[in-house]
Amino acid sequence: MHGPSSLLLADLGSRTCTVQRLPDETLRLFPGGRGLAGHLLRPFIHLPWDHPDMPVFFLAGPLAGTGAPCASRCHLASRSPLTGILGDDALPGGLGRELARAGFLGLMLTGRSAEPLGLEIRDAEVRLVDAAALKNQTTDKVFDALTDFHSAACVGPAAWHEARIAGVQVDRRFSAGRCGLGLSLAAKGLAYVAVSGSTDVPVHDPLGLGAARADIERLIHASPVLRGPLGFGRFGTAALLDLTRSRSMLPTDNFQRTSLPGMEHCNAPALARHFAFQPVSCPGCPVGCALVDTLGRTQPDVEALSHLTALLGLADPELAVAAGDLCAKLGLDPVSAAGALAAWAEITDQKLTTWTVLDLLEDAALGHGDGALLAQGARELARELERPGAAMAVKGLELSAFDPRGAMGLALGYAVGTRGACPWRAMSLSHELLRKPVPTDRFSWSGKARMVKLAEDMLAAGESLPVCRLAFLAAGLEEYAKAFAAVTGVPATAQDLALLGERALYQERLMNADLGVTAGDDDLPLRFFTEAGDPGQGFATPALDRAAFLEARARYYRVRGLDENGLPLRDKTEELGLAWTVR
Repeated sequence: MHGPSSLLLADLGSRTCTVQRLPDETLRLFPGGRGLAGHLLRPFIHLPWDHPDMPVFFLAGPLAGTGAPCASRCHLASRSPLTGILGDDALPGGLGRELARAGFLGLMLTGRSAEPLGLEIRDAEVRLVDAAALKNQTTDKVFDALTDFHSAACVGPAAWHEARIAGVQVDRRFSAGRCGLGLSLAAKGLAYVAVSGSTDVPVHDPLGLGAARADIERLIHASPVLRGPLGFGRFGTAALLDLTRSRSMLPTDNFQRTSLPGMEHCNAPALARHFAFQPVSCPGCPVGCALVDTLGRTQPDVEALSHLTALLGLADPELAVAAGDLCAKLGLDPVSAAGALAAWAEITDQKLTTWTVLDLLEDAALGHGDGALLAQGARELARELERPGAAMAVKGLELSAFDPRGAMGLALGYAVGTRGACPWRAMSLSHELLRKPVPTDRFSWSGKARMVKLAEDMLAAGESLPVCRLAFLAAGLEEYAKAFAAVTGVPATAQDLALLGERALYQERLMNADLGVTAGDDDLPLRFFTEAGDPGQGFATPALDRAAFLEARARYYRVRGLDENGLPLRDKTEELGLAWTVR
């Protein structure tokens, strides 16, 4: 197989770095990214998240650095400080490309340093350097110190103050690291990873890759969602806010309501007029869904935009941009931060204002006052305040910017997601709201179990290459299979890649089962089964039918190859080429 196959092992405790070549058989089953993350993490998953031997992985994949569209990113994974189970996220930006161009498929961090360190990679030159001066610095200050590197990821003050909702900032513009993975890095004493690569990644069939690239780019440019006049290329994913408003799916006041007057002033066109955002993109991405204003502030994506306004009951565009920028500089995950704030406001019956939100976000990052409780996430906050039902989370991960009462596939995908509530793991919004590739009745449970399973497999395969999930709003596994075959020299079909995704999903299920996750955890907060949404655009979304949800979940277990309690089966495990272990 062509391309990088070496893993850089960095032990922060001993301050040593070594290189390990991964076996061909491992790369056949887990070529990179998300799938490889699960394979490498699984032997350690039983360790506490902050154990020195618990690794943190940054993993590129076979398409990174090759020029394949939307394939510059890498995958971050460890055991989550926030949820206690598998924690992972796809990192936007160019870190995956630079790792591949430096000759590495990925990076494995172990050990723990008493003092902050930075990991710097310039092709084959790798070093761990003192970074004490950057501890507690905002992320913009860290990036100011790393301008001579092509790509970098870092943590901010939230991670150093042990916030379980600490995220990771990448290439200054991109917020990522859900599941509290910023804290995972700080617990090891790592302030940043900075990479510059200069070596061309070998490609088996350059002409074949060129043809596949042309097919993918043609589909992306023909996609109204990605490149249309109202699409992500002009307005970012914030363009989806008007869609959730029109479908009465806008989470408001901690999901107690589904609409908020005045949100037309917070939508993407309004932000574009007011802040003069200009598009920027990840390397090799023809979409360009990130937007930056003249002050260098990044427009919040749809999740941050929705949650930093409507979820908190505030239709304030200035707040959305200011709070999003503050979260980025402090190293806070804006979705989890807003989810914790909304739960706190409901429980304490506090009326939030723009200034209290900004103050509380800073307190959460620095561990001050009520912020110390907010920093633990919505689930722990609600338990501490003896109102667990106020935490709008699944498996400890706060729900995103789409109310599940408005789309049954979304509700099921939230519930069964291996890292918790995430709309992007199955991306049911594609079918149910965007009506691509096939429209489906969003209020029907019919066919949703299989739809979720197939979409999960597709997206897990994509994140194993790794490819940005948004690319699959236009292209499919058929196009990316051609790119994969051209790069690696390994013949592949869409079905072959789907099998890679299925294997990755099942591996994640095996890890979560080792940690005690069962059907009781594949569930939604009670609110969604007992309370209807309020009329937004003239109608109210009804409460979810509990019996229909449980039937759909049981069907999902059957098509996924799980038992009635959502647990992996030995025969299915071995069929997928995975090791069967029972702890």
